[in-house]
Amino acid sequence: MPLAISVIGLGPLGAVHAACMADLGHTVVAIDTSMPERADELAAGRTPFYEPGLDDLLAKVLPTGRLTFGTDYAAAADADVHFICVGTPQRKGEYAADLTFVDATVEGLARVLERPALVVGKSTVPVGTAARIALRLKEIAPAGEAVHLVWNPEFLREGFAVQDTVAPDRIVYGVQGQGAGADTARLDEVYATPLATGIPRLVMDYATAELVKAAANSFLATKISFINAMSEVCEAAGADVIALADAIGIDDRIGRKFLRAGIGFGGGCLPKDIRAFMARAGELGAEPALSFLKEVDSINQRRRARMVDLAREECDGSFVGKRVAVLGAAFKPFSDDIRDSPALHIAEAIRRLGATVTVTDPKALPNARKAFPDLDYAEDIEEACREADVVLHLTGWPEYRDFDAAALAKVVRNPVLIDGFNNLDVARWRDAGWTFRALGRPVLDT
Repeated sequence: MPLAISVIGLGPLGAVHAACMADLGHTVVAIDTSMPERADELAAGRTPFYEPGLDDLLAKVLPTGRLTFGTDYAAAADADVHFICVGTPQRKGEYAADLTFVDATVEGLARVLERPALVVGKSTVPVGTAARIALRLKEIAPAGEAVHLVWNPEFLREGFAVQDTVAPDRIVYGVQGQGAGADTARLDEVYATPLATGIPRLVMDYATAELVKAAANSFLATKISFINAMSEVCEAAGADVIALADAIGIDDRIGRKFLRAGIGFGGGCLPKDIRAFMARAGELGAEPALSFLKEVDSINQRRRARMVDLAREECDGSFVGKRVAVLGAAFKPFSDDIRDSPALHIAEAIRRLGATVTVTDPKALPNARKAFPDLDYAEDIEEACREADVVLHLTGWPEYRDFDAAALAKVVRNPVLIDGFNNLDVARWRDAGWTFRALGRPVLDT
């Protein structure tokens, strides 16, 4: 049965969730009170960020009238279900999560809830937040005890957010209180279509639901940093981390996914989420339990420094007067997100050491130019690599994997490539005359 839904927050999470809910047949009002221009853009069918499939989805659902946008909480007053999809960035100068946007949303939304409603938290928050919010909603909402909270963490991958919303690998509900059964049934109505396909639905308490997201991201970050730690050992021993990952990944207790050695993880989720998890564990008196995440974070940062070192080695020990080309600005392919981008941090570090650094990326250049104005930028690969002394592959876009290595060799000063993503065909680049280096692998030259 279609429901009236509100979605608060129009970042990558909220915008995608709103469009997907409308596509599932619900009537959705999507609201952003802090960035009203986003509501205007999305209402006009323009996405303010790159997410594959979202443009097409907006074009499909906007003409139906099931998806509208607003900038005032009052527009959400008549909805049955309200999704909180605002950001929880890292606090400036701290590891802890900044819940300013979540708390402001709760305060603003609660005051317009004059009838029974279900509020659903999707934002990534420290454990204990849901219980606090549930109490606050009942305190200030005119409907009082008739306003219930469910915590429904998101597990979206940037670049695959539409797919992960309508066909996730699991759906988690955190419920508590006397109305838990009815709340679960109401959320089942929201997700009726994906649930009908057999997607697992897990029901648990607030704290466990909050910890599912924190634990999942911490595990993925740990697995990435583990193979990058092995990369460091491989470099010291003259071994090949790719062959190593293939061998251990065959073990079904380990698996090959997320064992790709490289420059590490970035973006707006993994780095800040593991730090917030550590901070919250400290507040709960469980700091030793997550002390290993400090090393996970440290390994991740070291890989960026190692990429700078490799590039400097290929520039005869100094970047002064050298030209460095960087393929990639986004923190991952299929995104224009540059938050905590390893590629841009490496590029900026090299620039500060004296090189002229030119960056290219299929989608992220507008964002990169704003955040790192002192770097040079080029719209295409050949322009970025012209007269380069070394080329760094730092975001795994298919365009870079499939590029004509022989053609590129003709425009660079020195055909030296350092693969920071470890997904290029080594033989093809070597056959085209390139010296090929990569994190965790022996020097491969012609």
